[in-house]
Amino acid sequence: MTSAVDINNAALPTLERLGVSAPKDVDAAVVAQAWFGAFSNHVQIGDVDGILSQLVDDAFWRDILALTWDFRTFYGNEPISKFLKDRLAISKLSALQLDASSAAVQNPYPDVVWIQAFFTFSTAVGTGSGILRLVPAPGGEWKAHTIFTNLEGLRGCPELAGPLREQEPKHGTWPEQRRRERECEGPDQQPVVLIVGGGQSGLELAARLKYLGLKTLVIEREVRIGHLWRKRYEALCLHDTVWYDHMPYLPFPPTWPVFAPAPKVADWLESYAQSLELDVWTSSTVTHASQDPETKKWTVEIERENSEPRTFVVNHLVFAVGLGGGVHNVPQFPGAGDFKGTILHAGHYTKGKDYEGKKVVVVGAATSGHDVAKDLHDHGADVTMFQRSSTYIMSVKHGVTAVFGGLYFEGGPPADVADRINASFPNYLQKPLHQRIVVDIAEKDRETLDGLRRVGFRLNTGIDGTGFILLAWTKASGYYFDVGASQLIVDGKIKLKNDSQISRFTKNGLEFTNGSTLDADTVVFATGYGDPRTPLLSILEPKAGARLKPIWGLDPEGEIRGAWRDIGIPRAWYMMGNFALCRFHSKHLALQIKAIEEGLFDEKRYSLETL
Repeated sequence: MTSAVDINNAALPTLERLGVSAPKDVDAAVVAQAWFGAFSNHVQIGDVDGILSQLVDDAFWRDILALTWDFRTFYGNEPISKFLKDRLAISKLSALQLDASSAAVQNPYPDVVWIQAFFTFSTAVGTGSGILRLVPAPGGEWKAHTIFTNLEGLRGCPELAGPLREQEPKHGTWPEQRRRERECEGPDQQPVVLIVGGGQSGLELAARLKYLGLKTLVIEREVRIGHLWRKRYEALCLHDTVWYDHMPYLPFPPTWPVFAPAPKVADWLESYAQSLELDVWTSSTVTHASQDPETKKWTVEIERENSEPRTFVVNHLVFAVGLGGGVHNVPQFPGAGDFKGTILHAGHYTKGKDYEGKKVVVVGAATSGHDVAKDLHDHGADVTMFQRSSTYIMSVKHGVTAVFGGLYFEGGPPADVADRINASFPNYLQKPLHQRIVVDIAEKDRETLDGLRRVGFRLNTGIDGTGFILLAWTKASGYYFDVGASQLIVDGKIKLKNDSQISRFTKNGLEFTNGSTLDADTVVFATGYGDPRTPLLSILEPKAGARLKPIWGLDPEGEIRGAWRDIGIPRAWYMMGNFALCRFHSKHLALQIKAIEEGLFDEKRYSLETL
């Protein structure tokens, strides 16, 4: 079925599009209660047409697990109608309750106004939270433009935290208990879930699963938890703010810096695992995994340093190995073998002081390329950035505040509340929002951007003018949050080359398609990482690997493919994302796994083919 409206061209509900003037003297609570009362009545009797009558024609309904057991976005009356007819009765949506105190008129732009309010509900298997946004309609009515429904918990499966935490003292027994838990020693300590990868994504999911009562073992190939952060270049810092990066159960302390350096992040991850008593095997590698076609259980073989190999039979296998799975994407060029210098990927670059006085070419002009180039300059290298294609640039000072500052800031809402609000804007609705935000940021960053243009740096405004957001969702690259490298480029302290493409290596450096050359002692390829599925294919049997769906990028509804949801193989999962995405979606993946274990998971899915 094809919607009468195109989600790729979704627009903001401006007053002009709605055909109304700006409403005055609005009592948000009264409006929200009146709308929600009618909405609840329609839901209770299964009146889909009645529900649709309360929505604008180009409304969004985004559901995460609550009604669909999937990540879905329905846009326009026809898809929403089909979704409700298919899932309303099955999900048993009930006990809807509006938080009237949350209702507020919001005016993000002079021509956009809506009432936002929170609500809660129950389903056949659990509880959920929701967010709605009402916009003014002709005749004084208010109708829903976005509805967000999100699964929060499973009935009878509470998190073992707060009043449900461990109650009894363990006089002298705790060390031995932790040893048995870590070593998975004894029949009562065999893992139900095995996670490959002990970065933030693996640890956050392990924490969620542990406190849902599921024994989980994390396999980490590095010698210490967080060690990949220690091995990256010394200058690496998070470009996301501390308020955006909190982790489940254990948020960063109020003394934490706004932008955390990588070694500090590494130490935090190690302490996080220790504090939450997560079972992690370091210096360990999963060498093979096979699935029983009948039981769907996984037999997983593990090699562990200074220990005998172990084999576990687990119900779920999760890969948490990052966006590129650690596979370095280094383009191949003729003549590389003749080059007298050093070629390395940015993933292997460590510290700029090793290159003092040397000529270094950095291939790539996104985040890593800028960070590496700045670090090289700061340590006395003669550095040239080779820009293969145009880049979206926004400053941390103005851009991060504009994009995240309304939700994640000092004294802002709790991270879990901010996460729900953020998720309540479907990704394709973020498109027209960010098109406006990008213009605002560019005006504030004008001096830097004009300077970059003067020296020939190729800029863009992101996909369809959306800045970094769609670049992040589609390829997780192509942008840079400026923390100083841009001015170095403007000032010529980081040299720029982008007038033609690389043709080949020479003995002394690089030759380009226009015949120009560039001498170099070292060439650093800041060219990203490979297909996230590559590490899985090296572990899984070929039949299983052939069923893998794409991971990352947007599906037709604007939902992220593969991550935190079905990847084409039953009871195999992929956990990934920055700190904020992992915080929010680790709960969603944990709930899916727990629901399967408890027999609550509804295998019937609302197929993309039915749109």
